Amino acid sequence: MERNSHATSFDLENIYRRDSRKVLATLIRLLGDFDLAEEALHDAFAAAMVQWPQDGMPANPAAWLVSTGRFKAIDQLRKRARFNTSLDDVADTLVAAEEQDSEEIEDDQLRLIFTCCHPSLAPEAQLAMTLREVCGLTTEAIARAFLLTPSTLAQRIVRAKNKIRDAKIPYEVPGASELSERLHSVLQVIYLVFNEGYSSHAGDSEGRADLADEAIRLGRLLLSLLPHAEVQGLLALMLLQESRRAARTDADGELILLEDQDRAQWNQAQIREGCALVEAALRSRNFGVYSLQAAIAAVHAEAPGTTATDWAQIVGLYDALLRLHPSPVVELNRAVAVAMLDGYAAGIALIEPLLQQPALRQYQPAHAALGELYLRAGLQEQARQSLQTALELASSDVEKRHLERRLATLNAGR
Repeated sequence: MERNSHATSFDLENIYRRDSRKVLATLIRLLGDFDLAEEALHDAFAAAMVQWPQDGMPANPAAWLVSTGRFKAIDQLRKRARFNTSLDDVADTLVAAEEQDSEEIEDDQLRLIFTCCHPSLAPEAQLAMTLREVCGLTTEAIARAFLLTPSTLAQRIVRAKNKIRDAKIPYEVPGASELSERLHSVLQVIYLVFNEGYSSHAGDSEGRADLADEAIRLGRLLLSLLPHAEVQGLLALMLLQESRRAARTDADGELILLEDQDRAQWNQAQIREGCALVEAALRSRNFGVYSLQAAIAAVHAEAPGTTATDWAQIVGLYDALLRLHPSPVVELNRAVAVAMLDGYAAGIALIEPLLQQPALRQYQPAHAALGELYLRAGLQEQARQSLQTALELASSDVEKRHLERRLATLNAGR
């Protein structure tokens, strides 16, 4: 194999960050076992640390790591065969298997995403598996993000791996007849990862914001491997929301509402990319809920301020979203847009009956939104009651402090 210059520790670190997940994906396919593939990945990089500084870096580092990891795994199986002779047959099968080229190595990442998000796995298992196997986050980091103990999270991942093995879940991208349903699961998991990172604020649990970056990276990967309107829509939605991160909190980590944000701090490169993706998705006939949500975010992103926002277009997009995906939360968001278009009383008239629905009774953003509309309409007592309810339901420290400030301002005006 052709060699390049001698590798440094910096080169190896870069290659690990760039290629380790794609190498793992291929090893999982070749070896048929998640744990064996993880072990093979580590063995391959350990071998690279010894050989590359001496012999030079291979022209195709990922292919070298896959080949080395595969043969390291075969060696391990041969050793274990002394105690379990059936492993000899497994090793023989792996020796006979053909290695794949670089293009198929890329395809293996797509296969791994669909395997981790198989509908037979519980949603929380899909999420944990995607973060661990596709994104490469540590068990401790995932557990911290979702307020679980590492042992609980590890058990969840082990059960998911056993399910994949015992149910013989195929390591493949589904055919056209199943793609729509399966793609929905994949997109849902990626968006859950993003929201977990995006909804965290400065001062909340450390490291959760990194999840938003991971979700965007995963969205880019999915789009590069599977061009589809809804993949474009999801990536656009994440980029447009992420573009506001720097303006969402002040220097003390306190929450700043959308209308009060300094739009000069919004990331214009992400906005341009997100808007271009939205336009491409909407030009197709295959767009769905993520593309419509991204279109709404794009209208906000392109407006110079709240009063200059095209609220009529936003209400129209929510109408389209409701036809495609009826939801109490979508109705709530539409009601807020109506309030900005037709007046606070119109929004209040829509939200009050929505709060009688079981799905929204304990939904903190609904009470916070109604409280803000009451406040702007001059209905201070109703505003106080709604904001107090929102405070009691709030889970984020940043949101709690924001609501406490709003209530303090109200009480001071009594």
